[in-house]
Amino acid sequence: MHNLTIKQMSEKLHAGEITSVQLTQHYLNRISQFDADLNAYVTVTPELAIEMAKAADEKLAAGEGELLTGIPVAHKDIFCTDGVKTSCSSKMLDNFIAPYDAHVVTQLKKVGMPILGKTNMDEFAMGSSSESSYYGPTKNPWDLNAVPGGSSGGAAAVIAAGLAPMATGTDTGGSIRQPASFCGITGIKPTYGSVSRFGIVAYASSFDQAGPMTRSAEDSAWMLNAMAGFDERDSTSADRPTPDYAAELENSLKGLKIGVPAEYFGEGLDTEVEKLVRNAIAEVEKLGAETVEVHLPNKDLAVPSYYVLAPAEASSNLSRFDGVRFGYRCENPKDLQDLYRRSRSEGFGPEVKRRIMVGAYALSAGFYDAYYLKAQKLRRMVRDDFTKAFESCDVIMGPVAPSPAFNIGEKSDDQVSMYLSDLYTIPVNLAGLPGLSVPAGFANNRPVGLHIVGPYFSEAKLLNIGHQFQQVTDWHKQMPEQYQ
Repeated sequence: MHNLTIKQMSEKLHAGEITSVQLTQHYLNRISQFDADLNAYVTVTPELAIEMAKAADEKLAAGEGELLTGIPVAHKDIFCTDGVKTSCSSKMLDNFIAPYDAHVVTQLKKVGMPILGKTNMDEFAMGSSSESSYYGPTKNPWDLNAVPGGSSGGAAAVIAAGLAPMATGTDTGGSIRQPASFCGITGIKPTYGSVSRFGIVAYASSFDQAGPMTRSAEDSAWMLNAMAGFDERDSTSADRPTPDYAAELENSLKGLKIGVPAEYFGEGLDTEVEKLVRNAIAEVEKLGAETVEVHLPNKDLAVPSYYVLAPAEASSNLSRFDGVRFGYRCENPKDLQDLYRRSRSEGFGPEVKRRIMVGAYALSAGFYDAYYLKAQKLRRMVRDDFTKAFESCDVIMGPVAPSPAFNIGEKSDDQVSMYLSDLYTIPVNLAGLPGLSVPAGFANNRPVGLHIVGPYFSEAKLLNIGHQFQQVTDWHKQMPEQYQ
């Protein structure tokens, strides 16, 4: 059953060929069988999943089911889930049971999707490899020596290994698209504001955006239909009609103009990755598209800008974790200062502490203008580059990451190299644009993704391109042999 598409699962559920309980139990069995090696789940919720599956079956029997009704889902452990531990893979929240649902969780519950559990991630979404988790690193299903990417590495791994048909992820600087590329699945970061951030534990509020992670672009379109929409509880939520993201899937790509940035194919890009990405672009050209050269001259300013702005926002957002109201609290504090100091130093991991310190420094008196303000100006320059590029093309294509998945531990002592693994994804977050990663082949037996970026609110077009590409390729259908 785990090899079926979302649409095929839905058809079987609606026809009564399978029940949601059977489908959900199938995935729970696979989790029991395989997750010990992958460490992709932080929490598994079998009782809740079966209870929700029974409710979905009743809904289907009454003829009230929607397309996704009865199909189970896994949530990244950054989405508050009522009555379920929401830890952000941090010691700081290891004892936190969320008292409410995130908007995205509510939306998928309304549809009738059983919750399999919560997936592992980089602590507080800070990382590119899922190695900073308090619960240990997640492993890549294609090669257990490799990272699955981050921060949504657990979500990507459960899809790739068939331990969930779909999962929620969040993308602050590439955290949906980069793990999607590393694990050979499809993942889309929607336009900032398309999906409510309510109930997502904040890392960097002006960057964070939730999105679906699935096997195919078609599956992502169905899932995004359920996730997206205006939410008055989120002040950054876009108050606009929600389109049908699946409506354009079958549209022809004739006349599509693809922008290929010269800056994306230079020094630092793995030669095998470049070959695969160029081959993928050529496949889209065969479908009727044409390529034009565009320029994003400020691409190299994106990473330094991001690593001032995102830590600055993180230092503010994470100040709420103080050992007083909820979360980890140190034992026997001498006074209030000792409570704050030890609770935070014991509760946060090294990468989180590093980013809090960088952010606090950038926002401090005397350095605000030199760092934070300058980084905001660079952010505007990066956004303007995209605006100008889209004057001559419909979408931009390139690599998702400079290389395939690297080995666990390979970059642990080289943070700059780790940060540069998001070189191609971060500019999209700085600009607030939508970006899609679709599987495009293998380099050294590890998956590589094609990155498709569009103008604001062009998710339906991106998914259309991804779907048409997946009609003539089968990279998205492939699974690691041991999980088939």
